[in-house]
Amino acid sequence: MKYFQHKPLLHKFSHVDEFLKEFSLTKEDFILASRSTWKRWFAPFEVSAVVHFKDEYGRGEPTDSMIDGLRADFLASGCTRIFAIGGGAVIDMAKILVLDGTASASDYYQRKVPLSKTHTLVAVPTTCGSGSEASNVSIAEIASLGTKLGLADDTIYADDAVLIPELLSDLPYEFFASSAIDALIHAMESFVSPRANLYTRMFSTQAIRMIISGFLQMEAEGPEVRLQLLDEFLTASNMAGIAFGNAGTGAVHAMSYPLSGIYHVTHGEANYQFLVAVFRAYSEAAPGGVLTELEQITADALGCAKENLYPRLEELLSRMIPRKALHEYGMKEEEIRTFAESVQATQGRLLGQSYVRFDTEKMMKIYQDLY
Repeated sequence: MKYFQHKPLLHKFSHVDEFLKEFSLTKEDFILASRSTWKRWFAPFEVSAVVHFKDEYGRGEPTDSMIDGLRADFLASGCTRIFAIGGGAVIDMAKILVLDGTASASDYYQRKVPLSKTHTLVAVPTTCGSGSEASNVSIAEIASLGTKLGLADDTIYADDAVLIPELLSDLPYEFFASSAIDALIHAMESFVSPRANLYTRMFSTQAIRMIISGFLQMEAEGPEVRLQLLDEFLTASNMAGIAFGNAGTGAVHAMSYPLSGIYHVTHGEANYQFLVAVFRAYSEAAPGGVLTELEQITADALGCAKENLYPRLEELLSRMIPRKALHEYGMKEEEIRTFAESVQATQGRLLGQSYVRFDTEKMMKIYQDLY
């Protein structure tokens, strides 16, 4: 049984020029980047490579049609090495480029074709949330299914993961906050996953402590203090990515996917809606065991008693970014059942990695409470 792995070689640089010197990009390299990040940090160096921007293929979270357009450009370029410079959406899209063949993205995500890696991928995150540079997971909205699917396979691991904290300095506050909350969710969900072990929980624990410490400092000193903590948040996100890349995420992610797929809520913000509600439901259904261990670690990080954990966590996160009711996104009351049924039908992988496997009725109650 596979116990633990960290596939990408991890690099950290203080400045972009150090990264460019180390990796020596050429015209045989294909770059997918966030346009604003590229113009601000990389364009001044006149990099010799084939460069495309995520917004050429669409806006928002990745879809199968966006990835199909990207793959067409990549295959036409003749390049062999791929650089993904951006948030989780950019990196998730680029992961599909490493695969052999000309199948549609939908077929890859639904595993209708064999997966074989034929290209090298270098992932450079510009947010502190997805941890995608460390994981073997890519997520996209599949239009024909009306929901997101996650492809989890070792063939799509990046070969190199590159951390450059200064790239986070331009991240708007709302994206920073929702990204960091997403990293916290990765750490908490992977901690209680049935696939977790001593090694993954070590990474989860450290990520939880670092993220909450940063949030507490922001609560005390204001949001601008985050600019002094970019290295800490980026490192914590990477650690959470290592944890969930091995142990997986659970019901928080599963329940967020219809909200993202139908109402195009960003990944981190959608996950945030369900964090406290899902963990409260875990605690009601199966108190004790590894969940108690996580609750104590999180309460200690927050500096509160364990019995006050969920109210205090909710209070702290709401100070980072207010949580909305689901109806504020346009969700309709009649979708409470269809969302729950959709998760049950399409997210078996994530539900199987949950601390407690929710049935449709339990998910309906959570959706109703949050509606």
